[in-house]
Amino acid sequence: MTQLRRGPWTILSERLGYENPWMRVREFDVLRPDGQPGLYGVMEPRQAAIGVLPVFDNGDTVLVGQHRFALDAWSWELPEGGGPEGVAPLESAKRELEEETGLRAAHWRPLSEFDVSNSITSERAYSFIAWGLSEGTPEREGTEADMQMRRLPLREALEMAISGKIRDGFSMIMLMAAVEQARRGALDPGLSRSILSGLDEA
Repeated sequence: MTQLRRGPWTILSERLGYENPWMRVREFDVLRPDGQPGLYGVMEPRQAAIGVLPVFDNGDTVLVGQHRFALDAWSWELPEGGGPEGVAPLESAKRELEEETGLRAAHWRPLSEFDVSNSITSERAYSFIAWGLSEGTPEREGTEADMQMRRLPLREALEMAISGKIRDGFSMIMLMAAVEQARRGALDPGLSRSILSGLDEA
């Protein structure tokens, strides 16, 4: 087999370790950057991670709570889900928001893109701010049958992220990125006012 390189790493061989409809795990025999032999595993999701920060005119947002199987723990989060290959992240975000919360938004803006856990997975994350909200009925999947929804001031959600009551990294990034962008004047002025409502007084 021809040796391939990834930066300072040399790939000697690779094999499929595991595969299902949502992800696959590939295992590589490598030469590490120091020249010594090693083993590297990479989890490759079949979907992008999608997140939405919904913002009401009065400065409220919405959290969804559910039991996370991998951690065997309850988690409060902003609306999140998966974006299939070949579907624009924004379209996936609109679908996820409506499915989980029943909300539709008149306005959307990209918020942040990031690598989820770049030492073990190739997963990419895309997040959006949604405002001009109208309420409807959620249409959740069977895996979300235990999901709860909570509307609260965005400043309270931010405090939950800072204090550790929200532990989901995606939600923490979205909340903090939105507040910082609002403070820097990078967002629509009306949206910024809604996001920053009460923050300086809290």
